[in-house]
Amino acid sequence: MRPPKRTYIYRERQIVVIASVFFVLLIFAARLFYLQIIDDEYKQWADSNAFLKKTLYPARGVIYDRNGKLLVYNQPAYDVMLIMREINAFDTLDFCKAFGITKEFFIRRINGIKDRKQNPGYSSYVPQVFISQLSTNEYGMFQEKLYKFPGFYIQNRTIREYGYPNAALLLGNIGQVDRKDIENDRYYTSGDDSGRSGVEYSYEKILRGEKGVEVLLRDVHGRIQGKYEQGSRDVVPVSGKNITLAIDIDLQAYGELLMKNKRGSIVMIEPSTGEVLCMVSSPSYDPGLLVGRQRGQNYAALENDPHKPLFDRSIMGRFSPGSTYKPAQGLVFLQENVITRDKMYTCAHGYTFRSGKPACHGHASPLNLITALSTSCNSYFCWGLHDMLDSRKFYPTVQEAYDVWRNHMISMGYGNRLGIDLPGEYRGYVPDSKFYDNFYKKRWYSSTIISIAIGQGEISTTPLQICNQAATIANRGYYIVPHVVKAIENDVQDTLYTQKKRTTIDRLHYETIAEGMRNAVSNGTCYGLNLRDIEVCGKTGTVENVHGKDHSACMSFAPYKDPKVAISVYVENGGFGASNAIPIARLMLEKFFYGEVKPETKYLETEIINRVILPSNVQ
Repeated sequence: MRPPKRTYIYRERQIVVIASVFFVLLIFAARLFYLQIIDDEYKQWADSNAFLKKTLYPARGVIYDRNGKLLVYNQPAYDVMLIMREINAFDTLDFCKAFGITKEFFIRRINGIKDRKQNPGYSSYVPQVFISQLSTNEYGMFQEKLYKFPGFYIQNRTIREYGYPNAALLLGNIGQVDRKDIENDRYYTSGDDSGRSGVEYSYEKILRGEKGVEVLLRDVHGRIQGKYEQGSRDVVPVSGKNITLAIDIDLQAYGELLMKNKRGSIVMIEPSTGEVLCMVSSPSYDPGLLVGRQRGQNYAALENDPHKPLFDRSIMGRFSPGSTYKPAQGLVFLQENVITRDKMYTCAHGYTFRSGKPACHGHASPLNLITALSTSCNSYFCWGLHDMLDSRKFYPTVQEAYDVWRNHMISMGYGNRLGIDLPGEYRGYVPDSKFYDNFYKKRWYSSTIISIAIGQGEISTTPLQICNQAATIANRGYYIVPHVVKAIENDVQDTLYTQKKRTTIDRLHYETIAEGMRNAVSNGTCYGLNLRDIEVCGKTGTVENVHGKDHSACMSFAPYKDPKVAISVYVENGGFGASNAIPIARLMLEKFFYGEVKPETKYLETEIINRVILPSNVQ
């Protein structure tokens, strides 16, 4: 007997009701899972009612020079924080007057905080920075009125202070993190600071330390009642590690004084360690300008300065090395048996070929390598490049010969980043044979690219690379990667900055080049570097400049037998190497070896300090 039709209807309704109930329960369960596990907004809301979690910022590591002089330290600063959901009605005009801001700025700042594109991770329950880096006086004035502005409170932090108005580009600066920083590193939240350049950037994770948290208990009216569970839930901040630089701040300051009203660079390296003793880029600025609430305004002014004081010429400048490249040329020719130290070439006031003639000043002819370095003869090194690239005695094609030449140059630190522990280092440029094949349709010879024999043409270097070359010659065939940090608190030194990087040139050839550079000082173009009781080796450079007056350059090391220092000087639009680079290098060497300038060279110091060499056609 079949059940009545009505029974079937009841059963269908029962199934529908049960399915509906399960569906509703499933929705509730999914929503509960989302609220409790995925979305923490309600947890934040509950926590914010009961607790105030204040971030405790660690003291950033301080920075010393090699002699223990304090360069960068911290001073107290204060941020005005707000929790958006706790803001109640208050006198906006009174608030703006207290801080010296406009109502338009107040509205723009509130809207910016709420904008999740500008402020990723925004929550109305989480503290946000409204105004950063109040001075002590501003903090005192605001503290008296704080009770009038519900939802706002003060958070302590530190900002940088500088012991000297020098080394701004090397030290770097700190500024507020941006969206990309926050996305790349969960350590940061909106309003945090991080290193933006220099040592502050390279060693950010070491200097910044670890944040702490203070958990405060609220009553039902939101008033602070003290620490939650007697502070057992607090996290103590960990201060950043201190750093000791290889820089001698007195040497750095003196170099900046000599380069006043000039564009260019001074780099000094200790050859035995690769430690950078000074690294001047001129013009520069007082690092204190990029601290505090005026940072943005001052940064914009520096950025718009036509002489580019924010541009670190020491490691970013793209300069032709000029005649400072000749010692490297001599090393390659010796290594490849193109010449011997006694090989003679003629010089009739220049090297003549079908499409031109690199001119040369008057001196004895013919001459050998030692005399060529001493007199900075252009012809000698042009003939050497000619014999290496065009003579089939050494290599079957010009391309193969050139690439051998290039590989030697790369081994000496040209054409690649040296790896200094600072951001933004330019690699320099030494083209390969494919570059010339493409440009000249595979029809090129030494005469086509002869300008590279004297450090012109397509070759570009940095002042750091030129100084590193001097250090390599001082070491007779190796260098240690230049670095500005000497030691990190409680850390082992990075092996990158202790290993010797040997070139492809035999030590014997470096002895020859060092002898030539010594002769250049004792009786040649570098005579201005001649110190009475110290054997100095050097090489001048006068760099052709299509945009105006030639650049003045030199590189040097001393003493000859037991080198303690290598130096490069590059003065844009400074004319002959002996006109400006050599006098500046001499004064720096006197400062290094004697601690002061000798009385007999005081006149030179005064002259150089007062000399203005700024190009009228700023590039």
